[in-house]
Amino acid sequence: MNELSTDHDTVRSDDTGAYRSGVAARLAGLPVETLRVWERRYGVSTPQRSARGQRLYSSAQVRRLSLIKQLVDQGHPIGAMAHLPLEQLQHLAEPLETDAGTSGPIRVAVVGAGLARQLTAGGRELLTLDVRHSCARLDEAPVALRGVGADVLLIELSELDDAALPLVAAARLACGTPAVVVLYRFCASATIRHLRALGCLVARAPSDMAEVALLCQVALPSRRAPLAAPPRAPLVQRAEAVAPRRLDEQALAALAAASNSVICECPRHLAEILLMIGSFERYSMQCGSRNPGDAALHQELGQAAAQARALLEHALERLARAEGLPLPDGLA
Repeated sequence: MNELSTDHDTVRSDDTGAYRSGVAARLAGLPVETLRVWERRYGVSTPQRSARGQRLYSSAQVRRLSLIKQLVDQGHPIGAMAHLPLEQLQHLAEPLETDAGTSGPIRVAVVGAGLARQLTAGGRELLTLDVRHSCARLDEAPVALRGVGADVLLIELSELDDAALPLVAAARLACGTPAVVVLYRFCASATIRHLRALGCLVARAPSDMAEVALLCQVALPSRRAPLAAPPRAPLVQRAEAVAPRRLDEQALAALAAASNSVICECPRHLAEILLMIGSFERYSMQCGSRNPGDAALHQELGQAAAQARALLEHALERLARAEGLPLPDGLA
């Protein structure tokens, strides 16, 4: 039996609710203006539309908004909360318990030299993580991380495609933990779906290490995925970058971390931009192509990224020399 509520802001169908935005915001404990900002800036929810175009929220969506409000009030960043599903938000809102039944730091094994360096140099907000061991490359992880006794395997890959799936599975088996967080800068949607089907938590690499700690906390209770073999990686024809890199990721990380007298932190910002552009340059060269036209377009994108990288590398080198910042051998 259908019921139409006398409240002009609420529509009910069977035993499930469909709430207009004003009521949904009140039930979630939010000002309606905040809800609109969260939706516009962060895509926090995707309400249905009534025949008249009014936004309608289900009971589950209202519950999710309420949990997000609770977690944001506790200090979690809205950007990290906005796209988490209801189940993970519920896990995060509950008191965290490790396998040993303690509330101590989460033991993590890290793949990615830059990420490991950032985590070990973190402030008080990273006391929730205990970096047990790390390695620079994913193909080193099955040996380097074997038996490290970690709660979470944390992997950072600039460009992520299906070729990484067998290596992620091997690293996971070596660590002996089903809780895996994979961070990326560029990745195809199909690869993200494959990793999530294996039980991995997959997210774009955040710039704030506190968000990395939060993702590890979210992933820890999720111990349901079997340690299954991933789908066989397809053969992808790789294209070479147009211009060689003058500053690799290690050099860029050193420049970003070096102290300098530039108050606006231009060296750090330029290094971060170069990391992103270099990552996209490689990613565009690895994209699958349906036809020769696609391949030519990806080649053009890679060339454009390479040109932008070369210009910014030159600018960063000039800035580094002016400020006395460290440059690799051959450039100093």
